[in-house]
Amino acid sequence: MLGINDAAIFIIQTLGSLYLLIVLMRFILQLVRANFYNPLCQFVVKATQPLLKPLRRVIPSLFGLDMSSLVLALLLQILLFAVILLLNGYQATTLLLLPWALIGIFSLFLKIIFWSMIISVILSWVAPGSRSPGAELVAQITEPVLAPFRRLIPNLGGLDISPIFAFIAIQLLQSWVIPRLAFYAFMPKELFGLI
Repeated sequence: MLGINDAAIFIIQTLGSLYLLIVLMRFILQLVRANFYNPLCQFVVKATQPLLKPLRRVIPSLFGLDMSSLVLALLLQILLFAVILLLNGYQATTLLLLPWALIGIFSLFLKIIFWSMIISVILSWVAPGSRSPGAELVAQITEPVLAPFRRLIPNLGGLDISPIFAFIAIQLLQSWVIPRLAFYAFMPKELFGLI
């Protein structure tokens, strides 16, 4: 029975996390004003539209952003954490699920930015100036993060070291802030391993 439980947790965690990633990407694409004619953006829109359409009727926009995608990401994270806790024998405490979900969403947001920057750096070496849909999307995601660092750090003769400082900032948040937030929110180890 334990093997079936572990398999169920793995499947739910994998599929739930994948869809959560797509939903959070939808919010990030709005946040960075990505080109929604990009085929990758079109995929994200089509994958999230069925669940976002009813939410959009009741959740208002804020600062020009469609907040329904962020609310959906939060609801999915709460549901995912609740199911994983129940399968691990815990009682899902509804009061604590909200802060845990917020921490999980923040952590996933940082991971998306981190991996987008890794891809951006690799593309700048192997395919500089690439106009592929993936390269365009990665540039649109990373540019708002890198721009403040580029203003502070001078360009060293064509060498842009701003990603290094952005990586350091993200790693500090991921390795120092997230664990403390999880600790003070009494997050169980079964959930902390997911963020």
